[in-house]
Amino acid sequence: MAEEAGEADPESAWHIHEHEAAQKGRAGVAILSRHAPTATRTGIGEGRPEDEGRWLEADYELADGTTLTVVSVYVHSGEVGTERQDHKMRFLQHMLEYLPRLAERSDHVAVLGDLNVGHTELDIKNWKGNRKNSGFLPEERAFFDQFFGEAGYVDVARRLAGEVEGPYTWWSYRGKAFDNDTGWRIDYQMTTPAWRIERRRPRWTGRPTTRCGGRTTPR
Repeated sequence: MAEEAGEADPESAWHIHEHEAAQKGRAGVAILSRHAPTATRTGIGEGRPEDEGRWLEADYELADGTTLTVVSVYVHSGEVGTERQDHKMRFLQHMLEYLPRLAERSDHVAVLGDLNVGHTELDIKNWKGNRKNSGFLPEERAFFDQFFGEAGYVDVARRLAGEVEGPYTWWSYRGKAFDNDTGWRIDYQMTTPAWRIERRRPRWTGRPTTRCGGRTTPR
């Protein structure tokens, strides 16, 4: 689905592209942009129903004539010992196989979204207590070793923040986790190396001072 929102002037309106699961409320991803994409694609892997609403691509022509492919992704949350975890592991495998091909096809790639895995001990405050839980399983984290290793992608937030705890992106509603900054970093911005992060002049402003909307699922 695509539409325009915002100002009446087409030149300043937001272009909205979205992909939602057939099962309402199950999953959905979207991309908002000031410029209209030249192409969009949905889905990854085998096209299973449980993977609907989890992968959306849009191509944008840049001023220098190169193409930037933006991906909005939502990985399954998973649950150890259930079919949900099987879906998650299979989806991560599809990502691992597809990301290098995507990098070959486009000049620049930026993958953004909720990947539902903390990569290292720096990415989850209470990592010792979650080593057997979905979101911090060794077999899940191994995929991220490859995303940021042989697949060639850059972990933007980690590159900018350095080797520090966090910056976290999700906090449970239990036990004043937000107030104590007992969080997880499970949302990522991954780019191909040619998309020079330092030249974009990004800025990290630290954790929010208040919690608003968004994540509600307890871990």
